[in-house]
Amino acid sequence: MNDLIKILRYARDLWPYYVGIVVMSILMSLTALAAPFIIKLATDLIVGSIQTGNADVSGALWLAVALFGVDVANTFVTNYGGYLGDIMSIKLRAHLSERYYYHLLRLPQGYYDNELTGTIINRLNRTITEVTQFLNIFANNFFQMFLTMILTLVIVAIYSWELALLLFILYPIFMWLTAKTSKRWQKLQDRKNLQHDIASGRFNEVVSQIRVVKSFIQEHVEFRHFAKRYQKTVVLTKEQSNYWHKMDVIRRLVLNVVFFGVFAYLFVYTANGEFTIGEMVLLIQLVNMVRFPIFNMSFIVDNTQKAIAGSRDYFSVMETEPDIADARGAQKLKVAKGEVVYGGVSFGYGHEKEVLHDIAFTVKPGEKVALVGESGEGKTTLTSLLLRLYDVSAGEIKIDGTPIHTVTQTSLRQNIGVVFQEPALFSGTIRENIAYANPKASDRQVEAAAKAANAFEFVGKLDKGFDTQIGERGLKLSGGQKQRIAIARAILKDAPILILDEATSSLDSRAEKLVQEALNRLMKGRTTLIIAHRLSTIAHVDRIVTIRNGRIDEVGTPAELSKTDGIYAQLLELQMGSTEAAKKSLQKFEITT
Repeated sequence: MNDLIKILRYARDLWPYYVGIVVMSILMSLTALAAPFIIKLATDLIVGSIQTGNADVSGALWLAVALFGVDVANTFVTNYGGYLGDIMSIKLRAHLSERYYYHLLRLPQGYYDNELTGTIINRLNRTITEVTQFLNIFANNFFQMFLTMILTLVIVAIYSWELALLLFILYPIFMWLTAKTSKRWQKLQDRKNLQHDIASGRFNEVVSQIRVVKSFIQEHVEFRHFAKRYQKTVVLTKEQSNYWHKMDVIRRLVLNVVFFGVFAYLFVYTANGEFTIGEMVLLIQLVNMVRFPIFNMSFIVDNTQKAIAGSRDYFSVMETEPDIADARGAQKLKVAKGEVVYGGVSFGYGHEKEVLHDIAFTVKPGEKVALVGESGEGKTTLTSLLLRLYDVSAGEIKIDGTPIHTVTQTSLRQNIGVVFQEPALFSGTIRENIAYANPKASDRQVEAAAKAANAFEFVGKLDKGFDTQIGERGLKLSGGQKQRIAIARAILKDAPILILDEATSSLDSRAEKLVQEALNRLMKGRTTLIIAHRLSTIAHVDRIVTIRNGRIDEVGTPAELSKTDGIYAQLLELQMGSTEAAKKSLQKFEITT
């Protein structure tokens, strides 16, 4: 329950709703408890009338009016309390979802490297839904039910402390039996949640990459994978439900015995004249008000435990601290020149072995430097370290002499533009995607960026121009068109430092020419790090840094490195040569990030 209480603390600003729900629950309980008393009075009145032969019609009618008034009041109070519970629940859902999303955005890239996207999404949907649904039910039903039980016990104790004691012992007995059930139930629930999360994670991957699935005719494989996970949840649910209901039979039998004692006590004492008929009717109604929620406690506990399991999953994410954070008193980065220095940088992912060892080189202001090496040598990692998506294991990176770990992450990334190998566009319009770098940009600025990126012409041919919807990840555009939109986005950002991560690797010759022209405009006057393997991209750079086995192998101009037997010279041979040996070597130098 601590996690559920913590959930409420997370949304302290909802306290007016909490107070309102408490007040309405008290009024609901009082109006609900008033009815048995009126019925008691009516019973005694009618029994007295029968015994004396004097019918008190007026009194009976007024009691009927009172019962009607109590029922009407209960109707209004119940519904207004339900309204407050519904609003509290949706506000709480929004609050928890916003905090979850905001926290996820603060977590470093390493967190996402180890989690399935679908699992992250499913946690948002499943855990928050379970928690808010429980709190909604609790606000609308459970709380009023518990409050009514407490008041009922107090009233019963006024008439008979023995009867109240019999009813009271139901709670510790039930809670003890439930506690014995809960631990195993929650372990099974955690296993079910894991299967749901894995299935949802894979589902998200398949939907986002359906072309790959269909191209390789793997629909049946993916379906089997999905169905297998859900079949496991069926098996786990059978075990969970079987165990729970066996224990519930034991709980209910214990309750049956206790209630037998309660009713036997009531009937015998009434027969002996200890209670009037009206008092017996009142106590029977009060006992039933206690009996009903206890016999429905399985439903209450079931929802409570799902909410507890869900809140635990929620807090497992919320309590994950970002391992990359701004230093205390971090200043904003101000780039005057744009010099980038890698000073003895080493790096490894998590507990894995290092992929980069003592990397040291300088990119001078306005210089274009290409990173060349085999696949998996850490070229993209070097640029990720510059963006501080990861922190170095050793050494440091400086921009204009300032170590990047001493400045705010926001100011660091504001000064670095990126064009990725995969354009990474969002659903929405072309205008929105270009302006993603600067949402406040004017239409004129967006159009100017599109012209500089060689995108203005093809955008103008679309039915709605810049307001054309491009679909999820820009699927309605060709590869070259998407890349030019991405370049326009980088142009609009106008950052002094630029990273080009294989920006032309997947384009045909014509598209590459248009993109390369746009890239040349973009690179002008900017310090640029380029990851590429096409000669057209790196032939005109100022210097090339080659990486082998995670270390710098060579540094020099394209002309200088073309005369050595290093990686760049071999790349030249592969792309220009036609020997059988060169063709066989081509696979080795499939340069990708």
